[in-house]
Amino acid sequence: MSQLLSIHPHNPQPRLITQAADTIRQGAVVVYPTDCAYAIACQLGNKKPLAQIRQIRQLSHKQPLTLICEDLSQIATYARVDNAAYRILKSHTPGAYTFILKATREVPKKLLHPQRKTIGLRIPDNTIAQALLHELDEPLLSSSLILPGDTYPMTDPHDIYASLNHQIDLVIDGGYCGMEMTSVVSLVDGKVEVLRQGMGQVTQFL
Repeated sequence: MSQLLSIHPHNPQPRLITQAADTIRQGAVVVYPTDCAYAIACQLGNKKPLAQIRQIRQLSHKQPLTLICEDLSQIATYARVDNAAYRILKSHTPGAYTFILKATREVPKKLLHPQRKTIGLRIPDNTIAQALLHELDEPLLSSSLILPGDTYPMTDPHDIYASLNHQIDLVIDGGYCGMEMTSVVSLVDGKVEVLRQGMGQVTQFL
């Protein structure tokens, strides 16, 4: 049985953020709000909750998840960021973008694209997500909460809780979220390429 934790979307209660972070550190699978949609996540490097996420979303081991980071310095720990990529990241984060970059050795090999050794990273523009990342002091390993057979992410935390309360450990209720995905932009090898057009504007990359 999971827990439903209601956190204020604009002024997150520090006690509840600490409670959520402690639960994640104990190996929990958590659903949390972002600036695009609700997402499902776990602690980086924890194999059991990662397997749970893949099972819930029916993802193969070849389908990568995203590292959700607090800031640019955290991204630089897990990805190789040259000057051109840094300027783009600085201009478009936090925001509704997932950037594909070459990974550093800090990223477990099983999380990388098998051929290109890349990883997706993003900094969400959401107060709850930012507070949680700050408390954790490390990225979350995350995926949009799109259930098998669905086209769009779930939007209502109470519906999420009712559907998944026996499969996950914690649902953070931050109010209704949207249904849009992030825009995905590759910055690998100095080339800027839009891989998916989503909520974030991409005209400047085309």
